[in-house]
Amino acid sequence: MVMPSAVPAPAPEPRAASARRRLSRRAWLAYGPFLAQLVVTRRCNLSCAYCFEYDKTSQPVAYALLEQRLEKLHDLRAWTVCLTGGEPMLHPELVKVVAKMRELGFRRRQMITNGYRLTADLVDALNERGLTDLQLSVDGVRSTRTTTKVLDVLRGRLEMLARRARFRVVLSAVIGAAPPNEAIEVVEFAKAHGFVPRVLFVHDANGEARLSSADLAAYREATRRLGRFGREAHRYRGRMMTGDAAPYRCRAGSRYLYVDELGKVSWCSQTRQVLAKDLLAYELADLRREFRTEKPCSGRCSVGCSRTASTFDEWRRQAI
Repeated sequence: MVMPSAVPAPAPEPRAASARRRLSRRAWLAYGPFLAQLVVTRRCNLSCAYCFEYDKTSQPVAYALLEQRLEKLHDLRAWTVCLTGGEPMLHPELVKVVAKMRELGFRRRQMITNGYRLTADLVDALNERGLTDLQLSVDGVRSTRTTTKVLDVLRGRLEMLARRARFRVVLSAVIGAAPPNEAIEVVEFAKAHGFVPRVLFVHDANGEARLSSADLAAYREATRRLGRFGREAHRYRGRMMTGDAAPYRCRAGSRYLYVDELGKVSWCSQTRQVLAKDLLAYELADLRREFRTEKPCSGRCSVGCSRTASTFDEWRRQAI
């Protein structure tokens, strides 16, 4: 398959050495990012009915711009950077981007993928360039009108991945896109192949989940089988599945940064209309402000990345 070409970009504006000031370690400990998700392309090769984070027309972000954004995340001392989309494996210079992440010294170098474009050669290249974590989610076992991201389609690629990957692979079963009991089979597949198993909910454009009684029963059984892997951010999913709110002190925009294809920082992919500030202009004052900002959507939010990145600071107050 021919890889799409990245849109030619204007030359990145050079930043003077004085402008390339790195966040102090003390400031990072107080307000800095634990996790940054970086969109490398909005385009995706699938059309899952529940997904709102992709399109079919945009081109990959030019490598020069991604390099500049990675350098800025390095200046902000981001601990982990995760490449996302769309489908990151559609980017023609993906391996080069991963190599740049290692060169800059990020402790964890992650990627989220639907798995359709996995090949032995690509897995070997990601091993060589220093990817540390790969995340995949599988919606069920058999294709439906909602999704084709299922075991029947991906099984061979995932078995190859289990044999060749030297990086950590997190395989998430998804509840809400296929018959709920199929999530149990995905969990067992993940365990049998040495992947880290998880369970996720399908959520809407506001980050909220709507689950049936059958979905909830499957979730309980899946988390029982997960054991310690099911205890994420104080079991908030279990609280939410009963209909209760699970409020937390969300540190999105600080501990967690979502950087879209335009280079804008938002709280998360669901709130791009709320905060959209240029990453290259993001500074300590922005991290501090968003750390202290109470997010009105936090009570019903099922976005695990933000919750997990915020857990460390539960004891610290936020402005009301």
